[in-house]
Amino acid sequence: MPTYKAPLKDIQFLLNDVYNADQHYQALGYSEVNRELVDAILTEGAKFAEQELDTCRAIGDEVGSKLVDGKVVTPPGFKEAYNAYCENGWAGMCFDEQYGGQGLPHSLGIVFHEMIFSANVGWCGIGTLTHGAIRAIDAHGNDDMKAFYLPRLVTGEWTGTMCLTESHAGSDVGLVKTKAEANDDGSFSITGTKIFITQGEHDFADNIIHLVLARLPGAPKGPKGISLFLVPKFIPNADGSLADRNAVVCSALEKKMGLKSSPTSVLNFDGAQGWLIGNEHAGLAAMFTMMNSARLDVGVEGLAATELSFQGALEYAKDRLQMRAPTGAAAPEKEADPIIVHPDVRRMLLTQKAFAEGGRALAYLLGLQLDVLAHGDAEQKKDAKDLVALLTPINKAFLTDRGLEAANLGVQVFGGHGYITEHGMEQIVRDVRISSLYEGTNGIQANDLVGRKLVANGGALLRKFLDRIQGFCDDNAGNADLAQFIQPLSKSIEQWWSLANVLMTNAKDDPNFLGAAAVDFLEYSGYVTYAYLWAQMALVAQTKLAAGEGELSFYDAKIKTAQFYYQRLLPRTHGLAVSMQAGADCVMSMDVDQFSF
Repeated sequence: MPTYKAPLKDIQFLLNDVYNADQHYQALGYSEVNRELVDAILTEGAKFAEQELDTCRAIGDEVGSKLVDGKVVTPPGFKEAYNAYCENGWAGMCFDEQYGGQGLPHSLGIVFHEMIFSANVGWCGIGTLTHGAIRAIDAHGNDDMKAFYLPRLVTGEWTGTMCLTESHAGSDVGLVKTKAEANDDGSFSITGTKIFITQGEHDFADNIIHLVLARLPGAPKGPKGISLFLVPKFIPNADGSLADRNAVVCSALEKKMGLKSSPTSVLNFDGAQGWLIGNEHAGLAAMFTMMNSARLDVGVEGLAATELSFQGALEYAKDRLQMRAPTGAAAPEKEADPIIVHPDVRRMLLTQKAFAEGGRALAYLLGLQLDVLAHGDAEQKKDAKDLVALLTPINKAFLTDRGLEAANLGVQVFGGHGYITEHGMEQIVRDVRISSLYEGTNGIQANDLVGRKLVANGGALLRKFLDRIQGFCDDNAGNADLAQFIQPLSKSIEQWWSLANVLMTNAKDDPNFLGAAAVDFLEYSGYVTYAYLWAQMALVAQTKLAAGEGELSFYDAKIKTAQFYYQRLLPRTHGLAVSMQAGADCVMSMDVDQFSF
């Protein structure tokens, strides 16, 4: 069973050495957020993840959440962990102090989320869904709604959900049939059924605030006719005490492949009382406020699975004795050598390590941009907005796909033992599998990348990012030690832009070309983005080694991992480039009936 240990050394390397977070925070006006405070937050966050959440991960999967007499009972230790989460201020760490939060930078929230997702991803939906509800209410609710609901959500006294999906309407929210009818008192009656509602019912908190997409009478068809409503489980009194139970019930919990500890609910709304958030027929904008936040969190779920599987596989590979090293006995005093001596095992471990550390660099980069969006000047906010827009679908899809790949590699390192429940490696595979489906499947992320983020603006967002990478390459063109990274990176971004132009040109004549190439283009984008981040990390590691500063073995390992990434993983882009230029005919020419068997 993998025991999670927060990778504080690597986290601090990124924050302190690569991204200069201390300077970043000071420049944005976070005057009290210095390295000492950040280190304290990291230390305490690691303790919470390791001591409260990691310890109940396995039992959560074994026992699962149960629906008993209409009430959800969560696994042992889960409610206690939630109480500790609220009591220690983790629930509101990055939200406004006027609502009971701590006002810390969003980037620190990303770091904390990585730790808790790694320790127990099945528990974590309670926080991330509530955070999405907070952001939607804060962005689109009126002052009275914000003043009443946000303090209770920010502190974790109440929790929130996103109720978007219906059985006939998955990612196509324009097909939503849930109805909303106006009441005389200004509220609305909400009627319909929502499925796949994470934490739609639980025993953590006394009240649950559902944010529900519904359609008003006479609303336009499609996505432009949906509105967003706030529907509490219990109708609150003016003082916040709870009155009558609202007409919303959990009729079932979904039986799932993984995340068995997280109650995924079917919710029936039968004339439930709700209140409009924002304007009528403007639910789509509010939904994307929740969705974009969730997409960043889901990407971190992929990172977390990569890290946890790597930690479990690494420990096993050091202890498991099997055969001898190809070059002769590495441990002659033992009956066999630890399997970490075998090249194929090292290939798998290094793949996990390279993806974990590269994914961490991307997730933290986005977190830092969110800080800028909150507190930067106008020009800084524009640059940050553009970068976040481009990288969000890459972050969500690439990190989750790599998370599943890394989790499968973890099982493979264990061999047959990885397939056995007691070792905990197969749970990681089952738990991370949903992440490539959450908040828009990864195919939808790819379509968003090539459609909205590439073609719609003539490649301007991508060109801006490529110029940033090219600037890094130009600045380090004279660094002979870094040439092993700079030269292939320069070629990769040149090809990236060339491929983008192939897509943009062909999209004009053949709409199917774009859809057929989308996933390959996103994958290509992810690999080259990681290459840029690995080059940055290698530069910092080289600088530290040259100066003789810090733990030299750590920096040496960083460079060696970068070399592995460039030599064994970045070359995957060659096949992707060929595939995405193959056109749509081979995908679309077969008649539907020919798919039959």
